[in-house]
Amino acid sequence: MTPIRHSKRLDKVPPFLFDELDKAKQKARASGKKVIDLAIGDPDLPTPSHIIESMRAAVTRPSNHQYPGYRGTAQLRRGIAAWFLRRYGVELDPETEILVLIGSKEGIGHLPFALIDPGDAVLVPDPGYPVYANTSILAGGEVRYFALREEESFLPRTEELSSLGKARLIFLNYPNNPTGAVAEKKELDKMVELAAATGAVICNDAAYNELTFDGFRSPSILECEGAMDCAIEIHSFSKTFNMTGWRIGFAVGNKDVLAALGRLKVNLDSSVFGAIQDAALSALSSNYDENLRAYEERRKLAFDWLSRLGCSFFRPKGSFYVWGRVPRDFSSVSFAVALLEKAGVSVAPGSGFGSNGEGWFRMALTRPGSEIAEGFQRISGLKLWTN
Repeated sequence: MTPIRHSKRLDKVPPFLFDELDKAKQKARASGKKVIDLAIGDPDLPTPSHIIESMRAAVTRPSNHQYPGYRGTAQLRRGIAAWFLRRYGVELDPETEILVLIGSKEGIGHLPFALIDPGDAVLVPDPGYPVYANTSILAGGEVRYFALREEESFLPRTEELSSLGKARLIFLNYPNNPTGAVAEKKELDKMVELAAATGAVICNDAAYNELTFDGFRSPSILECEGAMDCAIEIHSFSKTFNMTGWRIGFAVGNKDVLAALGRLKVNLDSSVFGAIQDAALSALSSNYDENLRAYEERRKLAFDWLSRLGCSFFRPKGSFYVWGRVPRDFSSVSFAVALLEKAGVSVAPGSGFGSNGEGWFRMALTRPGSEIAEGFQRISGLKLWTN
């Protein structure tokens, strides 16, 4: 039987990092290993009970068994506008400046198809979430990477971005995945000024905006003067409210960009199940201090262990990740393989986030403290670093 040929576009993108990690973990488990998974940013903390109860009630409403509106329900969009005003002091028009997404990844992945033509340049952070580059490539864009460096606190240099030439789209992500770096408003101001001067559109992936520490609170890029003319921001319920499996997020900002993204989505999907949207509306009234306390304890645990092991690492103020240096004589991949095979601990190799991630690994603090401690105990037995 002749195999069916796939699109040649797929040959241009590498295998998705997290799918490959999942396959490696499944193989290790099949061999009898108990794997401690510190690779994927999937919160283990429970979805708050009032959100679940709201979902339970919403499922029984007959109106939720029909197609929802393509842009998201009016009630949820109004709720998002009210939350955004309380949180950031930014007023949004629920009709034109808010678009409900099937998770933030969906919006990020579809945005290049809505905005760029073949050959258009897209500026992407390195290291960065692989979806920015991969979907831009699939859409026919020319990806140009800008470096995020430890000595610059993993913030972009506008001079470097300017040197990359005229771009149609710029992806940002603060708090940052994989490094956990945060951006002050003054840093976002610089990016908005650059976009305004060059005619680019900025997409700031703000999935981790509510997961910050040491007294830092992430700004929205929409707080910057002129941002509504050239930027959108994508938010997620996944990390803030422990709702990764629910698949719901939202985009806010420039109405023309959102109209283009919405026009694409109308032809590809029918929005999010109405009951999930009702539950998301109730989530917006949640207090997530308990989440932050849990991650703060885990951060301290990880920092203490990494210091004890002699591992150099970046101390982030955002996200639930730790970005650490691999030991001497290891690559990012060989280190991740060694941990999985010899210690049954899974971490993400930094090179999976771009060439500037080589020499680093990402650890997700999305398991209970006892498991994180056990993982470090196993790693310590390998004596990989020298103090």
